[in-house]
Amino acid sequence: MYPSIEDSVANIMGTSWNITKGTVVPKTEDVVLKNGGKLVEAVYLYADLAGSSKLAQSLKKEATAKIIKAYISTASRIILYKDGEIRSFDGDRVMGIFMGADKEQRAVRAAMGIHWAVCEVIRPAIKTAFTDGEDFCNVQHAIGIDAGEALIVRGGVRDNNDLISIGSAPNVAAKLSDIRTSHSLFITKAVYDELGDEYLTYEAGRRNVWTRTLSPTTIGGKSVSVYSSSVYWAV
Repeated sequence: MYPSIEDSVANIMGTSWNITKGTVVPKTEDVVLKNGGKLVEAVYLYADLAGSSKLAQSLKKEATAKIIKAYISTASRIILYKDGEIRSFDGDRVMGIFMGADKEQRAVRAAMGIHWAVCEVIRPAIKTAFTDGEDFCNVQHAIGIDAGEALIVRGGVRDNNDLISIGSAPNVAAKLSDIRTSHSLFITKAVYDELGDEYLTYEAGRRNVWTRTLSPTTIGGKSVSVYSSSVYWAV
């Protein structure tokens, strides 16, 4: 028997947090539902398939489901391959968290790998799988990445709860994945500043991987310097 809504809210507001420093990405069972929290320094990656609502309106639901499933499965496998941890799915979007050494590089490498898979694997597969696949195979997506401190807590009720990341980095990364331009990869200056040369230039240093936006992007009232790219890198 659950307590009343009034009692539940009063209990949440009146309970002190028990927050500890996290050195690895926590699992659900690592965080106490009542008042537990893990404070982490992490890189957040959100990969979001664009236009899935339009696909759902124009295609059979089974076809749309295959495309979304292919994207989510591919993004998840690449995040895990680059030693990231997956902690959230939201429809056609997946969130990865990277901690530890080279976390920025690994997150960006994962993003470039996901973009490669979209361009070179998923699009051709759609074209081949459906008789009219050429009409809708050019699916688009966006990936947002930011780094910083976040508080990871559990939200929900007993037997129905999940981890929630609170902080600027997860929020900004999620908002960047909503951007729709000719580029597909978006990172903040906090991520850019930690990248090695192999992630900044290509073709023997003759071309830049990233383009800095002409003016800062405002997210939640905060001015954020953003770099974008469409460069991909085979997994």
